[in-house]
Amino acid sequence: MSLAISVRHLDHTFGHDRLQKQVLFDINLDINSGEIIIMTGPSGSGKTTLLTLVGGLRSAQSGSLKVLGQELCGATANQLTEARRQHGYIFQAHNLHSSLTALQNVRMGLELHQSLSTAEMQSRAAEMLEQVGLGDRLNYYPDDLSGGQKQRVAIARALVSHPKLVLADEPTAALDSKSGRDVVTLMQTLAKEQGCTILLVTHDNRILDIADRIVNMEDGRLTNTAAPLLGAT
Repeated sequence: MSLAISVRHLDHTFGHDRLQKQVLFDINLDINSGEIIIMTGPSGSGKTTLLTLVGGLRSAQSGSLKVLGQELCGATANQLTEARRQHGYIFQAHNLHSSLTALQNVRMGLELHQSLSTAEMQSRAAEMLEQVGLGDRLNYYPDDLSGGQKQRVAIARALVSHPKLVLADEPTAALDSKSGRDVVTLMQTLAKEQGCTILLVTHDNRILDIADRIVNMEDGRLTNTAAPLLGAT
């Protein structure tokens, strides 16, 4: 099985000189293509920092970080931009544009794919919203949607381009238990259908059972990288 993510001896530091603070220490992690990995750990442990490095939102400083076969440690801004085109992002605050409809928000996930016509983008965005159960909300604005529905739009936007990798940062934190469960089950189903890899950061113990594997981070170090979910086959 091929590796979607391969991390070797990755360190990361914020600040400079006397204000310098190391936040990641000797991270080593392999994630197979098609795996759903949940990363847990206390606040401030470095989970989101690692997620942003994997996602190409900031440049990795030392060690090796290969994502979908591309080395991101020391990557240029252009290389990071190119890498991000292969990823889908789902964040806690959903990050929808309030002035755009659900359909327009999802279509934004296709804007970087210049080979698609406007009609094709419209069609794929509408189809994706149908898949997440919002076919009757295409022209609704975010302010007219519930928290769970907004997160479904965010999932649709992340998955509409059929990315090879989906990164999710606390996607259920603002949702009640039923909405949170619905959202991650939907992510799990659609990701398996599309054959993509998911790396999900969460504090929500209620959703751990969707993972193929759980990794734990404390004080900037991975303390457990190979544990399958208890009871998983």
